[in-house]
Formats: sequence, C-alpha cells, structure tokens
Amino acid sequence: MHSAPPTHAAANRRGIWMMVGAMAGFVVNDAIVKHVSEAMPSAQLIFLRGALASLLVLGMAVLLGAGAQLRHVVHRRVASRALVDACATVMYLLSLFHLPLGNATAINLAAPLFMVVFAVWFLHERPGAARWLAVAVGFAGVLCVVQPAGDGFNAWALLCLAGTLFHATRDLLTRRIDPAIPSIVVTLSTALAVTLLAGALSLFQGWRPFALVHLAWLGAAAVFLVAGYFLIIQCMRQGEVSLTAPFRYSALLFAVLLGYVVWGDVPNAWAWCGIALLLGSGLYVVHDQRGRTARAQRLALDASTD
Repeated sequence: MHSAPPTHAAANRRGIWMMVGAMAGFVVNDAIVKHVSEAMPSAQLIFLRGALASLLVLGMAVLLGAGAQLRHVVHRRVASRALVDACATVMYLLSLFHLPLGNATAINLAAPLFMVVFAVWFLHERPGAARWLAVAVGFAGVLCVVQPAGDGFNAWALLCLAGTLFHATRDLLTRRIDPAIPSIVVTLSTALAVTLLAGALSLFQGWRPFALVHLAWLGAAAVFLVAGYFLIIQCMRQGEVSLTAPFRYSALLFAVLLGYVVWGDVPNAWAWCGIALLLGSGLYVVHDQRGRTARAQRLALDASTD
C-alpha cells in the first residue's frame, strides 16, 4: 500500500510563524493607512505608500546581495503574481476606506477558505476533514468577533470580496515561482505593481496637498507592509498551504489588541467567544498536523524495516 510522504514539519512550523508575523505587519499597516485616508484621496495614498515601499525593498535587495537578480522582477510568473496582488491590494484598501473595519476584516479573512479549496484543486493537497473543520470553526470565530451588521454589506463589500479572491489566488501563484528567485525580488515586483496601478488610478481621482507628517506615517506603514509582504511570500514558498492558511486569522487577534491599546475598545462576550474559537482552531490544526506527521514517519520507518 502506497503511503503519502511525511510532511516537512520544520518547514511548516516556520511557515506558521511567518504567517503570524505577516498578519501583524499587515494589521499595523492597515491601521496607519486608514488613519491617513482621512487626509488624502485613496489612490494618492496607495501610490505614495507604494513608492516608499518600493524604494525600501530596492534598498533591501541591494543590501542582501540580490542586485543581480533584479531582472526577475519582470519574470512571467513573478509579474503575474505581482499584478494579481496589486489588484487585490487596491480592491481591499478602496473597500476598507468605505466599510466599517469589522466588516472589511471579516470579508478579507475568508481568504483561507478559498485557499484550502484552491490548494485541493490546483496543488492536489489533501487537507483532511480535521483541517476543513478547523477552517470552518475559525471563520465562525471571525464572525463572532466582528459581528458584521447586515447593512454594512454593500457594493464596497462585494469589491472587498473580489479582493479576497485575488489574495487567495496570489498566495497560490507564489508556490509556482522558481525557488531560485529571491523572495525580496518577488516583494519588489509586488510593490512596483501596486504603485503603478495606484498611480494610474490617481490620474482619474486627483491629488490633494498633504503635510510631511502624513508622509512620515505612510513611510512607517511602508515598513510594516514590506515586512508583511516578505514574510507571507516566504510562508507560501515553504509551508503547506492548507496548514498555514488558518493562521491568517491571527490578524484579527492583533486587530483586537491594537484596538484596545490605541482606542480603548474592549471586546464583548461574543467577541471573546470568537477569539476562543480562533485560537482553538489554530491549536487543533497544529495538533492534528503533528499527529499526521508522526504517523507518516512511523509508517515510513516500518516500511524500511520490512
């Protein structure tokens, strides 16, 4: 009887931590840009942040010795991923500026559901019933925390949902990029694509004068955004998609903590219930994966001794 090869447990553990770190970076970035969006048009904001992020990533690429690899920015698969990511980013941010934060977060965190389905269809992964259940429970936890109001789901919510589909597609496209291409180059391609797309949109939306303090805030947002970009690319390139996907829900935990520290928001009983479901689903996935890995290793050992 043919058995599946053991999962690379160490790579999956790194992938989980990278996913959690990426979510922290994205949440802080979202909080900053939502604050700055009150002072300038959305396309202008996304363009300025993208330009700062592109310069930051370019400098990092040179420092990391990846200068000779910059030609891969326009590699077919890298550029395709960057275009999908740019569309996803612009869709999400435009909707975020017009939706309650809780509703936008709930819609965006549906990405793991799409990722697991896409992983089964395109990567031929076999998550198993336990992981399907963990993702479903995690999404139930998201709904408990954000408690979205029915009247909040409008045309902007549909745009946000489209962005979520693009985000899930982006993460799967990451797996098809040649591992020899440095992650920092993939990150640069994404940052440039977002900047160019936002720049084109800003020609129609127009520009508004801004203060240096707003530029400083966007510079800080760019740092967190680049960190999130880099970590999630690394995660998708080495962690098993159906395993790391539920840990995208950690973004909501960071958002709750940030809301309490900055604005004094305290979760109600439903929100605490949702947090418990989120944590429980993540821990269960880890426990299930460890059990599957141990069983696969035992089967491999038994087969080699026969």
